[in-house]
Amino acid sequence: MPVDLALYQPDIANNTGTLIRLGACLGTTIHIIHPTGFAFSAKSLARAGLDYVDHAAVREHVSWSAFDDWRKAKGRRLVLLTTKTQTSAYAVTYEADDILMVGRESAGVPDAVADAADLRIRIPMRDGLRSINVALAATLILGEAKRQTDGFTGLK
Repeated sequence: MPVDLALYQPDIANNTGTLIRLGACLGTTIHIIHPTGFAFSAKSLARAGLDYVDHAAVREHVSWSAFDDWRKAKGRRLVLLTTKTQTSAYAVTYEADDILMVGRESAGVPDAVADAADLRIRIPMRDGLRSINVALAATLILGEAKRQTDGFTGLK
């Protein structure tokens, strides 16, 4: 089972489209946890997702609780990318059935969602800077997780 990527109530269609395009190219399932901050449609994703949206595996979840129930039933570990931890994303071992999750661009995730994560990680960065764009952060860590779990096998 390959590493998946979950977007918690994304606010920005372009970031979502970019990550769906990434998922299509890398064979990664993208989970969209509703509600989104924009009308979730092929039209709203077209600018960043281009024609890659049709090649992506996208699974929509009507709410956080629906997603959390689903992933627990599947026995999937939830790894949250957050600025509110000291654990480096590069100091952990990823598992093939992990689901990496990024929060809303405007607000991250609520405390209850963060508390439900099995592992919370952050990308090391220079002092005084808050965060990296959510699409870039997800790309960095998805690449590391796939590298550790042989997730690039079969890709050219």
